Amino acid sequence: ELKAIKNTHGLVAAYPDRNVTLDTTHTSEFVSLDSSSGLWHASNFGENVIVGVIDTENSKQMERDLACEKVQDFNTSMCNLKLIGARYFNKGVIAANSKVKISMNSARDTSRHGTHTSSTVAGNYVSGASLAMLKVIFYEDVLAGMDQAIADGVDVISISMVFDGVPLYEDPKAIASFAEMKKGVVVSSSAGNEGPDLGTLHNGIPRLLTAAASTIDRTFGTLILGNGQTIIGWTLFPANALVENLPLIYNRIIPACNSVKLLSKVATKGIIVCDSEPDPNLMFKQMRLVNKTSLLGAVFTYNSPLLNEIGSVSSPTIVISAKDTPPVIKYAKSHNKKLTATIKFQQTFVGIKPTPAVNFNSSRGPSPSYHVVLKPGIMAPGSNVLAAYVPTEPTATIDTNVMFSSGYKLLSGTSMACPHASGVAALLKAAHPQWSAAAIRSALVTTASPLDNTQNPIRDYGYPSQYASPLAIGAGQMDPNTALDPGLIYDATPQDYVNLLCALNTHKKQILTITRSTSYNCAKQSFDLNYPSFIAFYSNKTRPIVHKFRRTVTNVGSGTATYRAKVTQPKGSVVIVSPERLAFRYKNEKLSYDVVIKYSKYNKENISFEDLVWIEDGGEHSVRSSILVAPSGIV
Repeated sequence: ELKAIKNTHGLVAAYPDRNVTLDTTHTSEFVSLDSSSGLWHASNFGENVIVGVIDTENSKQMERDLACEKVQDFNTSMCNLKLIGARYFNKGVIAANSKVKISMNSARDTSRHGTHTSSTVAGNYVSGASLAMLKVIFYEDVLAGMDQAIADGVDVISISMVFDGVPLYEDPKAIASFAEMKKGVVVSSSAGNEGPDLGTLHNGIPRLLTAAASTIDRTFGTLILGNGQTIIGWTLFPANALVENLPLIYNRIIPACNSVKLLSKVATKGIIVCDSEPDPNLMFKQMRLVNKTSLLGAVFTYNSPLLNEIGSVSSPTIVISAKDTPPVIKYAKSHNKKLTATIKFQQTFVGIKPTPAVNFNSSRGPSPSYHVVLKPGIMAPGSNVLAAYVPTEPTATIDTNVMFSSGYKLLSGTSMACPHASGVAALLKAAHPQWSAAAIRSALVTTASPLDNTQNPIRDYGYPSQYASPLAIGAGQMDPNTALDPGLIYDATPQDYVNLLCALNTHKKQILTITRSTSYNCAKQSFDLNYPSFIAFYSNKTRPIVHKFRRTVTNVGSGTATYRAKVTQPKGSVVIVSPERLAFRYKNEKLSYDVVIKYSKYNKENISFEDLVWIEDGGEHSVRSSILVAPSGIV
């Protein structure tokens, strides 16, 4: 087939097809969208914005009809004012394997991922925005779906999937997103779920808004001791079981909870307290063994801050933090003859501190393909996100054979973070329809917060003793209401992105594959993209390294404004900003400044990071950019 079309007019390049990797309520409150003013209201809840979701389908019956295709188990009556378009693309997968059996030849969801992400990005809370669902799975299908989204007139594209190990000129997202960027379409994507190692980030394409996944301030369930002490823990046992005032058992024979034989002897005697295990995998083994013995109840201890990353449980048990364990053990060892405890299920607690933190498995930068651009861009809620689900699929189990289905489910991953970022981008597009895709991304990046709800730096749950670097969280947790009025934005043109491609020694034909246009050239190739962050690599720690950057900012405030630079120096480096003062005379005026990063040596750690903040006189706006200095060996 390739030989037959090799000389066809218009063919730029051909590459083998590939599989894609999928990256997978209260969160709107967690990011403060529920305030009486702010982005929700300024955007009229996303009025007249269309979000295109490129994913694995949508199962919900969600009249501005883009295209609601009448196909298998799907008809046009399933589209409405929310779901205004539903298409599916499968020619790529069929071409790759003509004998493939496709379970659903329609936009209907059988794999659950697309339903969850689409209901997150533009659910009922974003009442003004509409959804166009485009079901894809293979290389050619993704490119076709994204191109169709442009033709359908979408404003934002949300795509929680990646192609692993693919060069940029073969990545359909890199190709399609260039055309979308020219049309002003914001493309938001997931960072991937390969963390916590550095250099595992998938979607490093500079034109994309790449989202890392964060925890949220919510947990479920309590352990109540007989002395009245209440401990908030974590349990998603899917029934309101009667585990009340039962004997609390802790002795030297069974605390390891690693023997079905021993556990079976006390299965009906009360609530068992299991010892803490240093390895999370050993705790999960305890949980499996407890489940096999059908205990009345059990308490596990997790010696890690990752309490809310445990997921669902299928037995009447609860997990508590190691710091809350001593009083439980002390009570269980006391000489009181009536040592009892109660486990309460189906309770929800919010305001848990500290949050957010970056999820353990959220992929870390730098991007292997574009290491000179700091990625991820921002962090968004991606831990135990409650959203729509395929109602015929099980969402919870009791023991091994009792299964429950529901129209909603808690899922975790950067696939869940991406639609949060996409949804906020859609709100910003509604509030500022004239802004470019780069401007919207800039507003989200420069206003993101590096602090958690204790006003301390965000923690990295991949390395619990450390604060998270921009390689894990980007600029920080997105702050939608502040992004509405960022003060200054960093814009970029299509030629700016081409200049970067040229500097990366991308071949002319490969650039043509991405741009699908001969209108661009490499006359001004440069690594220095006008991006709202700075990343500098050094290769020899014994010799000073100097990196120079130039940035241009646009005043999107109300008019005249003066900003002054405030730099916090990364350890081992000196950062010089020139000029240190930017005086804007009118709205939309552009001014430029230079940054020089001089790295000498820092003995205590290889990676250091701080920031540059432009602070407006009077304090109305603060425009923050991360600065990261790292050894080139991490790429």
